[in-house]
Amino acid sequence: MSQKKKASHPVVNLLAGGTAGLFEALCCHPLDTIKVRMQIYRRVADSGTRPPGFIKTGKNIYSEEGFLALYKGLGAVVIGIIPKMAIRFSTYEFYRTLLADKQTGTVSTGNTFIAGVGAGISEAVLVVNPMEVVKIRLQAQHLSPAEPGMGPKYRNAVHACYTIVKEEGISALYRGVSLTAARQATNQGANFTIYSKLKEFLQDYHKTDVLPSWETSCIGLISGAIGPFSNAPLDTIKTRLQKDKSASTDSGWKRIASIGAQLVKEEGFRALYKGITPRVMRVAPGQAVTFTVYEFVRRQLEDLGVFTPKDPPKPLK
Repeated sequence: MSQKKKASHPVVNLLAGGTAGLFEALCCHPLDTIKVRMQIYRRVADSGTRPPGFIKTGKNIYSEEGFLALYKGLGAVVIGIIPKMAIRFSTYEFYRTLLADKQTGTVSTGNTFIAGVGAGISEAVLVVNPMEVVKIRLQAQHLSPAEPGMGPKYRNAVHACYTIVKEEGISALYRGVSLTAARQATNQGANFTIYSKLKEFLQDYHKTDVLPSWETSCIGLISGAIGPFSNAPLDTIKTRLQKDKSASTDSGWKRIASIGAQLVKEEGFRALYKGITPRVMRVAPGQAVTFTVYEFVRRQLEDLGVFTPKDPPKPLK
């Protein structure tokens, strides 16, 4: 099965993607905070204490730190969201165009997946990993209280980024980048493929290119729920790795293997899936919001015709 779709102007992808990402962050960031707290919680050995679940973790954050604590690290997300979404949608369209059949302009299901993988890797390396290191440090700093009378080590996203680079070097912002790239690649490969196929099916069913917003939300929800189940262990190990501030001479993959082995040994195999509930609840509705807002804004911008490429001038006779 293949599909043919007209690529949007890069500026349209930038504006529509950035707006969609902003709405996603504002709506779903509290779930991401809960997910990170669940992943970094360490069960005391032989204590028999079970780590708190999704609802209890959220209640603990609210009762101990207040409602705004659920939005810790939002600054890092908002700062990176526009370039992240611009890169995601722009590179996806770019890779899709390269992989399209030269004669018919259609893109096969396999090539749609490859374009999504390429988009995921691109956004991970350029934006997502540094953004997530800063976000996780902000969300986790309450677990290492400052000395009495001193405020939090990181005041905000910009200050956290500056402090991390100053104390640990710029390479600290790329800690766990291979895992982030693997996670984003599988996420976006599955995401774009399933979304595109469901969208194509509904367009054929309705005999129209424009779908109702509720249908766009539904297929975004379905496509967004697939990725977390396939790469949850990668995400959990990545979170532990990015939270760790200690210097190490071990290679990245050796540290990844060490963290994964230690996690399974101390807390069991299920620990690799810590935070899967809030992650699915974060990613799935997040993709529903993203695709719905993106399609709406893109359609509005294209209707304005401001960024529509003009036809090339006709040759003089």
